[in-house]
Amino acid sequence: MKTTLLMAGIATALMVNMAEARAPGGADGPMLPEFSQLDADGNGQVTTEEMQAGMQAQGAERFAAVDTNGDGALSAEELAAAAEARDAERRGGNVERMISRMDTNEDGLLQMEEMQARGDGHRERGNRGTGGEDRMFARMDTSDDGMLSAEEYAAAKAFMAERGDRDGRGRGGN
Repeated sequence: MKTTLLMAGIATALMVNMAEARAPGGADGPMLPEFSQLDADGNGQVTTEEMQAGMQAQGAERFAAVDTNGDGALSAEELAAAAEARDAERRGGNVERMISRMDTNEDGLLQMEEMQARGDGHRERGNRGTGGEDRMFARMDTSDDGMLSAEEYAAAKAFMAERGDRDGRGRGGN
């Protein structure tokens, strides 16, 4: 019985965590309560009952945060809104990190020169991405004559469309 209740509490906390929360440091995944929050009697040890109560309390808090209309149920709209908020937060962090990395004049903005300089650095190191044009061209130039024919270009474009893009969304080469 204890195990079933504990697992139910953990499952509830994890489900709501997936819909709403992020772990400290930006890593996706369930946020576990602090040890001190679980150790209800303050004896330096956590029992199964304390773990269950702590996980259930955390799950209830997260559930309530997502249950914006307070009806005790999570609708598709509420779950979608929580996921969108989490994704917006993640995108915002990604954008901030990108600006921090590339903003060489430290004005908080990215100028074309800063972005091109990043591409030049990729080309010098032979990396893919912004600076991978030469390598991509070489792969497309199957006749190795330094030029692309319409047929070589069409074949490469078809290959990329069939393979899909690198992040798995399958947008292809259109």
